[in-house]
Amino acid sequence: MLRKRIESEIVETVNKLWGDEVFQANLKSFKVEIPDERFGEFSTNIAMILSKPLKTKPIEIAKKIVEKIKTGELFENVEIAGPGFINFKLKKNVYTELLKNILNTGERYGRKEPNGMKVQIEFVSANPTGPLTVGHGRQAVIGDVLSKVFKEEGFEVTKEYYFNDAGRQMDLLAQSLWVRYNQFFGKKLDIPEDGYHGDYLVELAKEIAGKFKADYVGKWNDEIKEIFKEMAKDAMFKLIKSTLERLKVQFDIFFNEKSLLEDGTVNEVIEILKSKGLLYEKDGALWFKVSEFVDEDDKVLIRSSGIPTYFMTDIAYHYNKFKRKFDRVYDIWGADHHGHISRMKAAMKALGIPDDFFNVILHQFVTLKKEGKEVKMSTRKGEFVTLDELMDSVGVDATRYFFAMIDPNTHMIFDMDLAVSKSNENPVYYVQYAYARIKSLFRKAREKGIEYRKGENLDLLCDIDQEKLLVRDLDLFDETLEDTLRDLAPNKITNYVEKLVSRFHNYYTDNIILDTDNRDLSNARLNLCKGLETILSKVFDILGISKPEKM
Repeated sequence: MLRKRIESEIVETVNKLWGDEVFQANLKSFKVEIPDERFGEFSTNIAMILSKPLKTKPIEIAKKIVEKIKTGELFENVEIAGPGFINFKLKKNVYTELLKNILNTGERYGRKEPNGMKVQIEFVSANPTGPLTVGHGRQAVIGDVLSKVFKEEGFEVTKEYYFNDAGRQMDLLAQSLWVRYNQFFGKKLDIPEDGYHGDYLVELAKEIAGKFKADYVGKWNDEIKEIFKEMAKDAMFKLIKSTLERLKVQFDIFFNEKSLLEDGTVNEVIEILKSKGLLYEKDGALWFKVSEFVDEDDKVLIRSSGIPTYFMTDIAYHYNKFKRKFDRVYDIWGADHHGHISRMKAAMKALGIPDDFFNVILHQFVTLKKEGKEVKMSTRKGEFVTLDELMDSVGVDATRYFFAMIDPNTHMIFDMDLAVSKSNENPVYYVQYAYARIKSLFRKAREKGIEYRKGENLDLLCDIDQEKLLVRDLDLFDETLEDTLRDLAPNKITNYVEKLVSRFHNYYTDNIILDTDNRDLSNARLNLCKGLETILSKVFDILGISKPEKM
C-alpha cells in the first residue's frame, strides 16, 4: 500500500534526524492523509506533531524532513504547505507498477494469506414467528458483508444463525394460527393478546384447512397446540430461508437453542458457575451474581418453574462457541439489545473466557420512506413491510447496497424512491453504471479494431494527475478493507467505491479513452479501466450486488 510506504519513509527519516524515541512518543497522532488534490497526492502532519517535543516551529521541522526525504525512488516532488504540512507527489512509475500488480493479480488482489484465526459471525437469528422484516434485512447485509471482508483479510469464517422454536412466542404463534384456521370455517375467535396478526398466517391457515378440514375447529389442547406450532415453525422457517437465499445470504450453520438443553451444555455451565460460588437460590429461582463483575443487578438463570431464561441459554450458547475453538465471535444485534452486552461479558469472564472472545456489533433501526412519508411498521399487528416486499419494490441490489451504505451505529432512513431511480443520485445505480461503462468501452474497442493488450503501454499513463489519482484510489482498496474490519462498518466500502467511481466518471468525461489515431495510448487507458474493473468486481462481490454489463 502506497500510504504505508510513505509512512515508512517518514519514520525512517525522522529516526535519522532525531532518533527513534522522539517519534515513538508521538506516534498516535501521526498521519499520512489524502489531501485536497490541488496540494498533492498524499500529505502528512508529522512536522506539527514533532513541534512540541522538539521545541521547534513546524515549518523548520518540515524543511529538515523535506531536505532529507526529497531524493529517492518514491517521490517526484515533496513540498511544504501552510504552517508545516508536507505534501507528496509520487513518481509515475510507482503508479504504473502498482497498476501492473493489480492486472497481474486479478481477483486475488488484496486477499491476505490465511492468518490461522477462526472467527464466527452470528446474525439475523430471528425466531420462526413470521417473515423477516427490513430490520432483519439490515442485519443480514451487515453480517454477510463483514463475513466476506474477514475472509479477504485471511480469517477462517463461520456464519451462523441461532434460533429458538420453543417458548412463549412460539405458543402465541401456534394459537394465532389456530384462530386464523377457525376463522376460515366461520368461527369467530380473537387472536390472543400479544399474538400475531399478519396476513402470512391467513395463507398458512388456508393450507391447513385444506389438509385437515374441520378436524380442529373449536378444539384446543396441548396436543393440538404442538401440531399447530410444528406447522407454523416449518412454514416460517422455510419462508425465512427462502428470503435469505433471495437476499444472497447463506449460513454455514443453523443452531437450535433446544440442543443446548439436550446435550447438557446448560447443566455444564451451571456446574462451572456453582463451583466458583457465583450462583445462589432466591424465591425458588437460581440467580447469577452479575453484580460481582459489572454495575448491574443479579439475573435469574433458572426460573422457579425450572425453565431456563433466555440469558441462561445465551450463556450456554457462547460457552458452546468457545468449546468449538473459535478465536473470536461477533454477534450482530439490534440496538434494543444494548443492555444485554454487559451481563454477557460478565458471564464470559465468570467462565474464564478471554476478554476479546465475545464481541457485539450493534445496529440502529430502519425507517422506510416512500413519497416523502414514513412507512409505518408494527410486527405483531401485521402492519409491516417484509424484507421480501422491500426486495419486490426496489430489487435485491438496491436492498443490499442501501443496507450496507449507512454506518450501523446510525438510524437508517431507507428512501425507497431513491433506490429505484435511474440517476446519479442513486448510489447503487451510480457505481454499477461505472462497471457497465467499462464493459461498454471494451466492446467499443473491439468495434473500432483497437486491440487490448494486457500490461502493455503502461509507461504512457500517469502523465496527467487524473490517472495518477485514479491508480492511487485503486490502491486504497486494501486499506479500506482494513478500515472496515477495524470499525466493523460496511459503509467504509460503499464510501470508498462511490469516491472511486466519481473519479472514473470525471476521467471518462474529460479524456478520450479510445482514439484510433493513438492506439498505444488507447491500450494504456484500457489497462487502467481493466484495473478499475478488477477492483469494482471485488467490491461488488463483497457487497453482494450484480455486475451489469449494459445499463
